[in-house]
Amino acid sequence: EVQLQASGGGLVQAGGSLRLSCAASGFTFDDYAIGWFRQAPGKEREGLSCIGSKDGSTYYVDSVKDSVKGRFTISRDNAKNMVYLQINSLKPEDTGVYSCAASPRARAGDAYEYDFWGQGTQVTVSS
Repeated sequence: EVQLQASGGGLVQAGGSLRLSCAASGFTFDDYAIGWFRQAPGKEREGLSCIGSKDGSTYYVDSVKDSVKGRFTISRDNAKNMVYLQINSLKPEDTGVYSCAASPRARAGDAYEYDFWGQGTQVTVSS
């Protein structure tokens, strides 16, 4: 059974940091790119970042690149089947449900490119 479980969210003050984790099981982790998505209150889900399956290259979605650059860092540990999203200098606009997804492509961006989705973790940033 394929499982993706995001964790690490919480309530933090603006300027704080969080490290989100995505635990994967039930598929060949090394063969999948893993992406992070966010759904803010009242808004559609948006892609944030992806880490490639082959060389671990990291990508940040163009539409959010300016707002996350320097603050969001995606990484993966293939030995543990884990992907992380380090978020520093949190802002109230970072509030939302963060979820991870797996794509069989070497790199993925749009949601349709992902096959497996996990439950999200809530991040709330107070001002």
